[in-house]
Formats: sequence, structure tokens, C-alpha cells
Amino acid sequence: MLKIPFNKASLTGNELRYIQEAVEQGHISADGSFTKRCCEFLERQFRAQKILLTPSCTHALEIAAILLDLAAGDEVILPSFAFVTTANAFVLRGARPIFVDIRPDTLNLDEAQIAERMTSRTKAIVALHYAGVACEMDAIMSLASQHGIRVVEDAAQGVNAKYKGRFLGTIGDFAAYSFHETKNYTCGEGGALVLNHAQDVERAEIVRQKGTNRNQFFRGETDKYTWTDLGSSYVLSDVLAAFLFAQLEQLNEIALKRRLIYERYFEALKPLRDAGKLVLPVIPQHCESNFHLFHVLFQSQQIRNQVMDGLKSKGILAVFHYIPLHSSPMGMKFGYRQGQFPITEDVSGRLLRLPFYNTLSMSEVDWIAESIGKLL
Repeated sequence: MLKIPFNKASLTGNELRYIQEAVEQGHISADGSFTKRCCEFLERQFRAQKILLTPSCTHALEIAAILLDLAAGDEVILPSFAFVTTANAFVLRGARPIFVDIRPDTLNLDEAQIAERMTSRTKAIVALHYAGVACEMDAIMSLASQHGIRVVEDAAQGVNAKYKGRFLGTIGDFAAYSFHETKNYTCGEGGALVLNHAQDVERAEIVRQKGTNRNQFFRGETDKYTWTDLGSSYVLSDVLAAFLFAQLEQLNEIALKRRLIYERYFEALKPLRDAGKLVLPVIPQHCESNFHLFHVLFQSQQIRNQVMDGLKSKGILAVFHYIPLHSSPMGMKFGYRQGQFPITEDVSGRLLRLPFYNTLSMSEVDWIAESIGKLL
């Protein structure tokens, strides 16, 4: 039986009260009062042009792919070290994923390798901010601007993190947030689309509302609403928005809890790092992490697996992360093969994610670190 799970969703205080309030208001479908409160809070907090709640980060990425007007033969650049939906959202529109290797320090898309992967068919770059640490956005945005292509931030793990003082999600053309139960701020399942240019807002609203101009109708901008564009039901129930709003109210308190857990892990595991037993995460000075996860890199995949199994035998669930997309069955259908992106493959085999959630105690962190030391 697990003594310490990998993840545990936690209440912050008002979740159940707000859910009851949403039900009593009689509006539990999309775009009720709590949806409005969440969006206004996020826009104000992150200084974003426009934010729309979605059922997941996946759906936010899918809307972005539609807004890009992708077609068969177009190409989208992204890291192979990513979750499957980071690629799927664009593949569904007919685009070909063009994978790039990652940096060995932050494990983010290697900005120095993007230019060599670009062609006349490149339509977008997807910058996935791994573990709540920003990609090198200045270099990525400069390159995109030079070639007239758009940038999508996959900030699923980056809510409330910053790059040079700017919140992740507000730097590219579009961005996607996640409020899945494994994330810092959650409503079980949920996400958001961030729009950083006013000219994209109206169409994004239409795509999100099944391809209809429903939002414009309810604002009195048209006398009827009808099917006007591509789209799907990319809306979030106001019941889930009520849960989320309670979490957002505790944004700074949750951030502090996670920072303290992260710092405790780092200090407890530093002796093992100094002894050359493992590698700890890197946060560049110009990045402000949201401390989404804590990972370590072991000397080999064999050692990683032995430690992972050893922790599990003690009732501690630690897990590996992404399997490289390029070496997956779907990646191979696009002509990719093992060995093309060596850093991604190496990291994927040696990385272990440690338990991390808002209510993880310091004594539990110490026990996890002590257990790793004994297993090594």
C-alpha cells in the first residue's frame, strides 16, 4: 500500500462552497459567473490580453492549431520530449511534427537547433516550458519574427511562472494552460487558452463555441447566432470553474508551499549530487519557476529503474516522464527513428519524478531523500 503517492489533489478552502453556489445559481454549463471570475482573475494577475477556459490544455492547443489555419503539408516545430497532445493538436489539423532535441540543463526545446529544422513550410514553433521553467523565449520569438511564423507556448506546467519578469503564456502568440489534478492549481480536468493579440480573440471565441458566434450573440453584437467557422465544444462547466476559482484565490499561498517543498528536496539531495550520484534540476537566474515538479537524473536507466522500484517497495511512488515522441509508434509513422535526438533519449531513460503535491510534508520529503540515498 502506498504511503506517499506521486500526486494528491488538495482543497484550499472554498471549493465545495463555490460548487454549491454555482449549482444554486442554476448555471452549471459553460461561461457562468465562476468562469468569468476565473478569466478576469487570470487576465489581471498575468497581464494577459484574453484568457478563455477550456476542458483541458489539450483543447486549448487544438484551438490554437485551428487559429493557425494549418493544412496538410504544413510543419510545426516542437520538442520530442513532450506530452503526446503537444504534437497531436497540430497533427489533427494535417501538420507534420518537426522534432527538435532539448537542452541538457533545463530540458526545454533547444533554441539553438530550431533554425536548422525550419523550412518554407514551417508555420509555428511550440515552446513547451518543462517543469515550470521557461524556454529561452527571446531567442525563439526573435527567430519566429524574422521568418514570419507564430509561437505557441505549451505552458501546461508553467502557470504562474515567469521569464525575465513576464508570465509564461503571455509571450508567444497563443498559449495553453493546464488545470489537471496533477498541476499546481487544479479543478480535476481543465485548461485555458491565452490569446496575446486582440485580432485573434473573436475567432477563438467562435472556435471554442462549436464554430458559432454564440458569444457575440449574447453580447448583443448580432441578432442571432449560427455556424460560422470550424470549432468544437471547447468549454468548461461552471461547476469546475467554481472549484478552480477557489484554487486561484490561494495562488500565492500555493506557490509558497511548493517553493518550500522544492527547496527542501534540493537541500536534502544536494549531498548525493555533490557525490556525483545524481543531477538536480536547473533554474536559470532569469527564470522564476512555479515549482511544478521535482526531478532527478541518475547515472543510467538501470539505476533509475532500480531506485524507482526500490522506492515503490517502501510505499513511495516516483515515476518516469515522457517517452520520446519521435521513437513512439506514431513518431515512426512520420519517418523518425531511434537515435535521432540523443539528449532527449538519454534524459528520458534516466529521469525520475519525485512525489510532489501541495500537502506533501517536510518529513515526507526528508524520508524520500533518505530512501534514495540508501538505495544508491
